[in-house]
Amino acid sequence: MIYWIFLLPIFLFNPVFAQTSSDEISNSSQYVLKFNGESFFISYKVNADILVMAIDPESTSLLIGLENTMNSQFMLELDNELINAKNNDFIILVDGQETDYTVTSDLNNSTFTFFVPIGSEEIEIIGTHVVPEFPSSIIFVFLVIVSTIIILQRKPLFSKL
Repeated sequence: MIYWIFLLPIFLFNPVFAQTSSDEISNSSQYVLKFNGESFFISYKVNADILVMAIDPESTSLLIGLENTMNSQFMLELDNELINAKNNDFIILVDGQETDYTVTSDLNNSTFTFFVPIGSEEIEIIGTHVVPEFPSSIIFVFLVIVSTIIILQRKPLFSKL
């Protein structure tokens, strides 16, 4: 009983027990990824050096290059506009091998947690959607212009008098 009396103040006033995963991410490093004229701020925490992060639109994935990697948990917070997946069914590859992960999402962000072993050099997070290379409105405008040109070529502008 006396043991609990001494431990109770430690549990009540120790801030480590009050942190959540989003607090841990907010106290981490940040990478600024520039893609299609937009900047995305990616918060992460890992025991490694991040060399580069890049979007691969063809494979709908985010690629991360690492060096000096030690065994650690990789925590990563990504904007849902940057990469997203239906039903949060992402695929995460660490050096080409699929790995287990946990993901929590809200309206704006998804937070991933997964293990990276010592010596890991490449991570690929595959979703079903990444930042589009062209905004959909540009494609719609292009279709309207092409349709207008086709219609005007078939009909003479001025009828013969």
